[in-house]
Amino acid sequence: MSTYLLINIGIIIFPLLYSFEKSISYYKKYHTVLISTIIVGIPFIVWDIFATQRGDWSFNIQYISGVYFVGLPIEELLFFVTVPYSMIFLYEIAKHYLPSRKIKLEKKIIYATTIVLLILAAYNYSQYYTFTVMIFSAFTFFIIGVSKLSFTKESRFWIYIILAFFPFVLTNYFLTSLPVVQYNPDSFSQIRITTIPLEDFFYSFALVTNYIYIYELVKSKLEAKIIEELK
Repeated sequence: MSTYLLINIGIIIFPLLYSFEKSISYYKKYHTVLISTIIVGIPFIVWDIFATQRGDWSFNIQYISGVYFVGLPIEELLFFVTVPYSMIFLYEIAKHYLPSRKIKLEKKIIYATTIVLLILAAYNYSQYYTFTVMIFSAFTFFIIGVSKLSFTKESRFWIYIILAFFPFVLTNYFLTSLPVVQYNPDSFSQIRITTIPLEDFFYSFALVTNYIYIYELVKSKLEAKIIEELK
């Protein structure tokens, strides 16, 4: 069994074991989780394919099985299944245990952040990983700004985002310290926190936030449909 596969198992094992815990009943949300996984996963996987072909990063054959699909190790594709499953599970945990407190989300700050990220993308246009992750992050902040969904206006969502960096750091530390994933120094800023490229933190934020956004969007549509049918 490959090291990268073991990391994937480590990511999903706890949420999988507790999916049937009654207070959360995560298994009842599988349909919504699946939709979010597919919708968000596709553009990130497409980016992954092109970035791998371009040489932004590569995978150490010592830590993967050697089975490839669409140019990516099968373990890398599984990463886009285990991560959303686990991160949405942790989001439901946060919603269950953290109090719901409304916060004032200053749209000027959100849009200003979007512009700053776009400027950083333009400034780093020759460093493909930095450029791309800044574009994805800018898009994420823009979506937060225009969204009518209420979850981004709750303190527990932002607390969750902060807490989500802990499993991210642990996972990415193993991926980058062994290393399972090897980054082309010409593709990013070369700023690292321990062994983790700074850009990975933006990547994690964009990936997780978009999973939660689509999850909440689909759930709100389904709830609205149920209410309409009951009328």
